[in-house]
Amino acid sequence: MPETQPPLAGKLAGLTSSAIRDLLKLTADANIVSLAGGLPDAELMPGVRIAAAAESALRTNATLQYTESPGWGPLREVLAARESARLGRTVTIGEVFVTHGSQQALSLLAEVLLDPGALVVVEDPAYVGAIQVFRAAGARIAAVPLDDEGLRIDALEELIAAGQRPALVHTVSNFHNPGGVTMSPRRRQALAALAERYGFWVIEDDPYGELWFERPAPEPVASYSRSVIRLSSASKIIAPSLRVGWMVAPDRVCRAVELLKQGADLCGSALTQQIATELLADTAWLGGHIETVRTVYATRAGALVEAVGSRFGDRLRCSAASGGMFVWAEFTDGTDTTELLPRALEAGVAFVPGQAFAVSTAYTHAMRMCFTTAGPEVLAEAVDRLARAADRPAVVVAGR
Repeated sequence: MPETQPPLAGKLAGLTSSAIRDLLKLTADANIVSLAGGLPDAELMPGVRIAAAAESALRTNATLQYTESPGWGPLREVLAARESARLGRTVTIGEVFVTHGSQQALSLLAEVLLDPGALVVVEDPAYVGAIQVFRAAGARIAAVPLDDEGLRIDALEELIAAGQRPALVHTVSNFHNPGGVTMSPRRRQALAALAERYGFWVIEDDPYGELWFERPAPEPVASYSRSVIRLSSASKIIAPSLRVGWMVAPDRVCRAVELLKQGADLCGSALTQQIATELLADTAWLGGHIETVRTVYATRAGALVEAVGSRFGDRLRCSAASGGMFVWAEFTDGTDTTELLPRALEAGVAFVPGQAFAVSTAYTHAMRMCFTTAGPEVLAEAVDRLARAADRPAVVVAGR
């Protein structure tokens, strides 16, 4: 008699694996230059400084114990001071909640703020991790396009005027993933004003804000309204393996998140949180470290954009590389990037097709490229390989 297994939850039916994570499996080949991952450069991560902080933390066995669900108290104090300076207002420790990376904060907030069927507005193209979270929460998702000033507030206003009432708007306000753009100050103020007028939450997802190249990112959207919940992380400025993210939110939101986190994992790692506390509190060292990362990334971003312009001309147009980790590029000659990818992999280069970030627009001719993990010469070679692949005709399968 065949074995009958119990069913899985119905909400899984609409979920798919991240195309980016799946693509990373294909780029493990050392012969492929990968522009696909969203990874900071491991060579720039401060391993020696982290080891020293770990040794300091391990001088007492208390480090090996459980810690509070909202995060280790001294870390929250350090984060409250950092966020107070960033937002231009006093952030109390009760408004700071530490999570297992900012992705966990996004997941817990979706459970706290959204009922099934609630409307969530995302940017298009969208951050893949946000789409996965909101779909798992059973939300209805509406897309608002980006332009050079970030989220198009006029399109959001049109959606609201048509009778749609979002429960939540998600934005990657600085150096957008994947779009590469930064929301202008006037749009930040307008978004905060809309949130207060219509009573919806804004999640400002900001893992890249400190990775600016020429000028600092504008004031956060959260500086204009307490209806804005701000997320950030140590992953891009120190190391992902610490798994230290945080949110700044009203106390009642933090307490609701605490209830759910206790059911998910009880608490974070006391060890990595104490390591992060020492590193984040050492402002002189941290400032110098981040400046080094900025300088290296700025050189690499410039090299990638220059190589694309030199090799492709107007055929492939890139977003401005003013910070963060990504360039968004669109072919103007009709090249389909999903069809291009297999030829690119064969030529020894990888990227993420725009379709991976699509919500309501297909982005058939677009791609995301990450510039953080390769030097200028390797990036130039990657663009040469991409051009050779793009110049090869697509293979037409008989019968299609």
